[in-house]
Amino acid sequence: MLVASGTNRTERLYDRAVEQRVSLITLGVADQARARAFYERLGWTTNAAPEDDVVFFQAGGLIVALWDRDQLAVDSCVTDGGGWGGVTLAYNVGSPADVDATIAEAEAAGAAIPRHGAETFWGGYSGVFVDPDGHPWEVAHNPHWTLRPDGSVQLASD
Repeated sequence: MLVASGTNRTERLYDRAVEQRVSLITLGVADQARARAFYERLGWTTNAAPEDDVVFFQAGGLIVALWDRDQLAVDSCVTDGGGWGGVTLAYNVGSPADVDATIAEAEAAGAAIPRHGAETFWGGYSGVFVDPDGHPWEVAHNPHWTLRPDGSVQLASD
């Protein structure tokens, strides 16, 4: 990543061309109004107008976008087979009780709940909700990671 310094030169903060981070996740949706309403019922906010093609939500240090699934497939140069794409999103929380509360809130907002909160094989506690377009979200408490006040997570150092 290049950043401007106090002078007109740039400094490289990382030594790799592709930094180890994610900036944006775009979810392909069948009905944008329905998808937007679901995330807004979860308490997420956006400045997008109702007629905008893409809805953007600031989600901590990254952005989650909702865009028409067919348009996203064309833009991404892929063929949409309509099935699960092999990706699960995750939302980490501070305790098992927070997992259960988040799952309940998602269910009240209209999510399907294929797995309620339970102890995991890796020593944590998690459950899963699925949004109206079939995107699974794991809600997890991982006692091995540090959950910062801003919601970001830090892997345990060995």
